Amino acid sequence: MLNATWIETFTVLAEEGHFTRAAQRLNMTQPGVSQHLRKLERQVGQPLIAQDGKSFTLTAAGEALRDLGLSRRVQERHLQDALTRDDPEKGTLSIACSGSFAMLYYPRAIAMMRAAPGLNIHVEAAPQRRVLAGILEGEFDLGLMGRDPGHPRIEAVHLGREELCLLLPQHAETPRSLKDLETLGLVSHPDAGGYADDLLAKNFPEDYAGADRLKVRTTVNQIGQIPAPVAEGVGYTLLPRSGLAAFTEADRVRVAQLSVQRHLDLWAISRRGRVPSARAKAAMAVFREIAKDLA
Repeated sequence: MLNATWIETFTVLAEEGHFTRAAQRLNMTQPGVSQHLRKLERQVGQPLIAQDGKSFTLTAAGEALRDLGLSRRVQERHLQDALTRDDPEKGTLSIACSGSFAMLYYPRAIAMMRAAPGLNIHVEAAPQRRVLAGILEGEFDLGLMGRDPGHPRIEAVHLGREELCLLLPQHAETPRSLKDLETLGLVSHPDAGGYADDLLAKNFPEDYAGADRLKVRTTVNQIGQIPAPVAEGVGYTLLPRSGLAAFTEADRVRVAQLSVQRHLDLWAISRRGRVPSARAKAAMAVFREIAKDLA
């Protein structure tokens, strides 16, 4: 039989795509990770990775082993859930959502775990496609998306919607044209282009020529830091209301009052046919509270 420890080491290595990060995550040394890899390769009788300098790609056998490792995790978690009494204060709950929503939800998750030592809550900030895939594979119990995926194996519940905001420095005037924004420059982030195509295109239709034509002042990929340059007067940005609500210096940023408002929907998704646990129901109640505050 394949060694379960080696499989888990290899699965983490495949997820991280980097020996040093895998070693840190596993609390191992890098040579230890390499040793587990070589032992597993000898056990299966073929290479699992193809190295190119310091980077590597998975072979077909490596992809199969990675999928096995991920599947085993899901099976073990389901077994643990089945052996745990359906108690909202005990067991494990796994959630995936946007980074901005995670920043609002996670402090509440911490409070719930502090009050219930037997409760484990895992929150992953993830893009929409990752949220959907994780729910379908059983990796997550609950997911938050900006749309109903319309998938036959997905149960979707509409929680509400939140405003898509144009964020300006506190003392900046509401732009009368796109040129006013170009003077400031965009604080860009992974979702900025899509938000611009939605909000700016509707409010400045004569001047807007696409997100790729916008003047970018700086780029940030950490959701909690995106409004920070705006607060310092270094540009403008576009975020859902939750992205501003989670910013600790929100009073230094203002939302422009545009003639055309746009909103993003909030949908909670789970795998159809699974009876929600008491833990999931408790989380859904918190989701609804947050969605209400964002409306």
